[in-house]
This record gives sequence, C-alpha cells and structure tokens, in this order.
Amino acid sequence: MAQKFGGKYSPDENAQSGTKPGPFLNAKRSRAGGRVNALFLTPLPLIWKAFTSEPLVMAQYLLALGLLILAAWLTREGILAQEAYEARKVARRPAMPRKLAGSLLTGVGLAVAGIAGFGMVEAIVFLVLGTVIHSLAFGLDPMRDKGAEGIDTFQTDRVARAVDEAEKHLAGMADAIKRAGDRNMERRVAQFEVTARDLFRTIEDDPRDLTSARKYLSVYLKGARDATVKFADVYSRNQSAEAREGYAALLDDLEQNFAARTRKLLENDNSDLSVEIDVLRERLQREGIRNDA
Repeated sequence: MAQKFGGKYSPDENAQSGTKPGPFLNAKRSRAGGRVNALFLTPLPLIWKAFTSEPLVMAQYLLALGLLILAAWLTREGILAQEAYEARKVARRPAMPRKLAGSLLTGVGLAVAGIAGFGMVEAIVFLVLGTVIHSLAFGLDPMRDKGAEGIDTFQTDRVARAVDEAEKHLAGMADAIKRAGDRNMERRVAQFEVTARDLFRTIEDDPRDLTSARKYLSVYLKGARDATVKFADVYSRNQSAEAREGYAALLDDLEQNFAARTRKLLENDNSDLSVEIDVLRERLQREGIRNDA
C-alpha cells in the first residue's frame, strides 16, 4: 500500500503546525542570470582584435566593445525593471525602455565591429541581425501601465516613491546583517523582508492606505536599518549573545507589527467593499430592482 511521507519540511506539515513560511516562499528565479551575464563576456575577444590592429581599426574595435558592454548592462537593468513591474499588481511602465535600447546598441556595436573587420555591407547585416536576435532573445520592455485603470496617478506615484524608499531601507538591512556573519540572523532578516513586502503590496493595491502606513515605510524601517547596522558592528567584534537576543526580539516585534498592520488594512478594505455593496443594493431596491432568487 502506498504510504504518505511527511515531516519537518513537508508543506502539509507546516500548514498543520502553523510554521511560518520561509523567506523564499513564492520566490522566483531572476531572469537576469546566465544569458545576461554571457553578454558581458562575449565581446571580450574584441580586446585581442583591437590590440593586434592598426590605430584606426583598434579604435573601432574598442568602440564596439564599449557599445556591447553598455548594451549588456542596459539589458540586465531592463530585465530587473520588468521583474519589478511584474511583481506588482499596480505598476507604471519603465520610464526608459532599457531592453529596447540594449537591442539597438547591440546591433550598432556589431555594426561597428563589422566595419572594422569586414565592410559596410557586412556591418548592415550585423546591425539588423544583432538587433532582431537580441529582441527575440530578451523580449521588449513593458510599454503601458498595469492595473492603473480608474486609479489616481498622483496617489500611485506617491505610493511608488514611498515603496522605493522603503525598499532601500530593506536593502540596507540585508547588506548590513551580512557583516555580522550569522546565517540565522540573515535568514531572520530575509523573513522580515517577506512580511514587509506583503505590506508594500497591500498599500500598492489601495493607495489610500499610504497615510495610515507611512510610518511603517519610513520611520520604522529606517530605525530597523540603523539598528541592524549597529548590531552588525557590535556582533562582528565580540559575538555578544545579549546583543543577538535583543536584535532577534526586535525582529520579532517588527514582524508582528508589520503583519498586524497588513491584516488591519485588508480588514478595512473588506469593510469598505461591504459598505459599497450595501449602498448599491439599497439604490437598486429604491429603483425597484429586486433579486427574486
């Protein structure tokens, strides 16, 4: 007879025991990885071509190298911007189409290399093929806003600025805790980041929540970052158990408070929805429209 296996790391066991989800819950692998990194490496042979050529041709090869490296950087930034766009339910399109610019610069860089090594006809072929193949391989940038229909753009811009600032505080925490050299604390900070981003997404879904949650995105996170920096400095010097316990307690308090604020905002959103439904029903009844079901 088939036997069901479970244990500490089983999803069912975690759900039944109430274990907190790990920091990598719903995490997705970034697309800004192997293929993008290869773009930085493939133009490097042009260095050899440049320094074994006459000065004018050397300058052309070096220009092609610079254009291709810049194209690789723009491509990586464009992919990261797209991932941030896709992670949010309400998002503005990237201000600059970086992947498109990367495709064009790839074509131009290959064209310059073609002029240096072959001729004008080959350069035109390289320009077209480089631009088209790069676009097919990495796609295009998001070209329109997402989930912004009927939403006050002024409010969404305020939320976007607040969330971007909050993300900088989280990044500062993640960077500082590495200096402490404690893997468990790094995991605890990563777990808190998940809780904090749940609050970010809730505010993005309803920008009206920003007013009541602004302290969480600015004052509290800035204080958490400063405390993390201080803890990392102290713990890296003397491995103080007291400092570690105090910092762990701080993370627990932060996580509980951020989770509670997220639940409160969701409850308020549900209450607002119920009020709107009740008002609409009353209006329909006044108009003589009834549900006979």
